[in-house]
Amino acid sequence: MKFTWMKWSTLPVALVMIGGVAMAQDQPAPSQQPAPQAQSGSSATPATPAATPAPAATPAEKPKPTVAQRKENQQDRIAQGVKSGQLTAGETANLETKEAAINKETAADRAANGDKLTAAEKKQVNGQQNQLSKQIYKDKHNANTAHYGNNKVGQRRENQQDRIAQGIKSGQLTAGETAKLENQQKGINKQVAADRKANGGKLTASEKKQVNKEQNAASKNIYNKKHNAKTQPQAQAQPKP
Repeated sequence: MKFTWMKWSTLPVALVMIGGVAMAQDQPAPSQQPAPQAQSGSSATPATPAATPAPAATPAEKPKPTVAQRKENQQDRIAQGVKSGQLTAGETANLETKEAAINKETAADRAANGDKLTAAEKKQVNGQQNQLSKQIYKDKHNANTAHYGNNKVGQRRENQQDRIAQGIKSGQLTAGETAKLENQQKGINKQVAADRKANGGKLTASEKKQVNKEQNAASKNIYNKKHNAKTQPQAQAQPKP
């Protein structure tokens, strides 16, 4: 009887121990427990908003060309027209006469104001150059072009125009000098056209000799004007902002 009581008295203790082990196995390890989620109204730190991208830098405004730079640009355009044949000698003479007048007025204004131009004078010169710019464009894109032909007279004439164009581009020829040279070429061209018209589109031997003589004189004139003390001042580049 004593043995039987001890047997049944130890049974509840064993059951309690087995239940405790089972509960311990059902609980997750501390490192495996999910992190607590922040509840509404809690003091959790809010997420940092994304930084606003900086606005793109505005490109600096291109400075306006100076009076000298505008003049040089016009001469470069005229030189290109002479070289390509888009401008005839008469058209070039007319354009350079106008350019020479603007240059003369500018020089007078500078002399009267300590080598400077007032704001009103600069505005006036710019307006005149705008008008001349339009005229250059029209003359270069109209139906009048320099036709030299495949003959000695035409080749000589083309060579003179190339030399004049180079002088304009380099600044060796001023606008006034170019106008005089092109007026000389205009006179020769007019004479050749009249002679051809009177002879069925051809020149006689004596007419060719006369034209060659006139071109010799023009050639010397071109050389002298390209190598004298008068030059077209080249504009200096503006410093970058």
